[in-house]
Amino acid sequence: MKKLYQLMIVASLASLVLAACGAASTPAPADLLEAIQQRGYILVSTDPNYEPQSFLNTEGQRPDDTKCPSDALTTAEMQGFDVDVAKAIGDHLGVETCFATPSWDAITAGNWADKWDVSVGSMTITTARQQILDFSVPYYYTPAVIAVRADSGIADLAGLEGQALCVGTATTYEQWLNHDMEGLGLPESSIYAEAPNVTVVPLETDQECAQAIAAGREDFVGYVTSETVVDANIAADFPVVKLGSPVYSENLAAAFDKSSSLSTETLRAEVDELFNAMHGDGRLSELSNQWFDVDLTQTPT
Repeated sequence: MKKLYQLMIVASLASLVLAACGAASTPAPADLLEAIQQRGYILVSTDPNYEPQSFLNTEGQRPDDTKCPSDALTTAEMQGFDVDVAKAIGDHLGVETCFATPSWDAITAGNWADKWDVSVGSMTITTARQQILDFSVPYYYTPAVIAVRADSGIADLAGLEGQALCVGTATTYEQWLNHDMEGLGLPESSIYAEAPNVTVVPLETDQECAQAIAAGREDFVGYVTSETVVDANIAADFPVVKLGSPVYSENLAAAFDKSSSLSTETLRAEVDELFNAMHGDGRLSELSNQWFDVDLTQTPT
């Protein structure tokens, strides 16, 4: 009995030693890319209510074998242009793509506290954002436009003077309407029109502006957003029309947190390599035509 007890003690000590050796065999990641590869998934922040760029797939079923955290969404539960671009990043890295859905102002504010790895959410590169975020090369370009209620009778920018327009909070659309050109941080060549003098009504996302008008809200006459969103709203029979030409152009890229506890340099290099390859072989053009019915991946001239 005594010998059996001693053998059990030896076996327990041996298992502890083996466990310690196993833990020691997985060193701490040198950077964010290595951490992603060790865990087997990349956590991407994006908007679940930004059709056709990113929105919930109501028919999608969460796979049983997913590595995604329980509070994250899988590629089966999301769809859209940005979702497909994010999935391409995961495929390129050999890991699963998962989605976090924080508010847009939390994403653009930086200091993510390592809650997600990268933003693939049609973020415009601006000088202000470059102080707190690093950006990949652009993966596509969109015009910003104004949509108004179809029954408003407004035919041009001058007709908006003194009216109220809705925007998503912490967006370039809000900065443009507030005449915050320094915060907007776009090259002059990308800005086509001066904002009218209006009352700005911010909601959490610009898509909510369109949905509010469709629901009958009347305290604003229209909204500013990407032309892709307005086109999708019109196709979905929202009671809105596009007002005139684009007011400015946006260079849209993946974003990385400068305050990340792990270096993002090698991850950004991989994303740049992927985007350049997808521009070169037409994969981004194909995705753009699939979701927008137009190729928005070419540099504006």
